[in-house]
Amino acid sequence: MRALLASSNPHKAEELARSLPGWEIGLLGVELPPETGSSYYENARAKAEFGHTLRGDEWILGEDSGIEVAGLGGRPGIHSARWAAEAVEALLAELREVDGEGRRARYVCELVCLSPEGSELRGSGTLEGRIAEEPRGSEGFGYDPIFVPEGETQTVAELGNAWKAEHSHRARAARALVAAVAAAS
Repeated sequence: MRALLASSNPHKAEELARSLPGWEIGLLGVELPPETGSSYYENARAKAEFGHTLRGDEWILGEDSGIEVAGLGGRPGIHSARWAAEAVEALLAELREVDGEGRRARYVCELVCLSPEGSELRGSGTLEGRIAEEPRGSEGFGYDPIFVPEGETQTVAELGNAWKAEHSHRARAARALVAAVAAAS
């Protein structure tokens, strides 16, 4: 199956390609309209719809994801990608005096796939964890150097891309999407 990701982020396309065996994931490669939705789903759906207006003859994937931190009341949430210029440093600065339960966090991902005919399929995924005291690791992107998944001692950036392809919030959303595609077939 071939799908275009309504994004210009090659890291997301690569991660989805690793998490969707048998799928070929390309990038739509255009600037997307601003995210104005009040949920991950609304933002992912809007991206898929935008891509569908440009390339309606292809399967289009919309994706929205973020990190929610307990000690920040769930922020940055749907604003994670545009929350701060130096997002990792800003998050660590806000959590400087926070420990224990306040450092609990979760990654969230919502995928919306539109068929050439406009049928919608969805997949959602989360990954629970906590925020580390300092960045560690060199793989991944975004908040991966400071996110330690539940049950692990290393950050996602230390665990690496192969681990992410199996366990990340995006991988979990991808598996849910594959199940939705299979159920619709």
